Amino acid sequence: QVQLVESGGGLVQAGGSLRLSCAASGSIFSINGMGWYRQAPGKQRELVATITSGGTTNYADSAKGRFTISRDNGKNTVYLEMNSLKAEDTAVYYCNAQEVVYGNMWRRSRGDYWGQGTQVTVSS
Repeated sequence: QVQLVESGGGLVQAGGSLRLSCAASGSIFSINGMGWYRQAPGKQRELVATITSGGTTNYADSAKGRFTISRDNGKNTVYLEMNSLKAEDTAVYYCNAQEVVYGNMWRRSRGDYWGQGTQVTVSS
């Protein structure tokens, strides 16, 4: 099976920076899109940023100019560099991996996966 493990969340003052990491593990052959989503208390989960295996990125308007998504395909890891953090960035941040191909030489499967989430709290 495939697991996504996030790290890097925490408490930071407004204007500060954090770097989130998400590593996918398992017998993975390839991952198409990877991304970050967030969910604040009482709100729906929303897109923060995504990146394709080829490096094409997409950002929510709230993230543009402040956040940078990147990935290391060899390590099946995606990163989110967050700068100029604001109180409204406080949320649980979830990693997502789409079209993950995994298995062995006799059988391959495909699926989408989510991490368990990491808390980001920005104090004003």
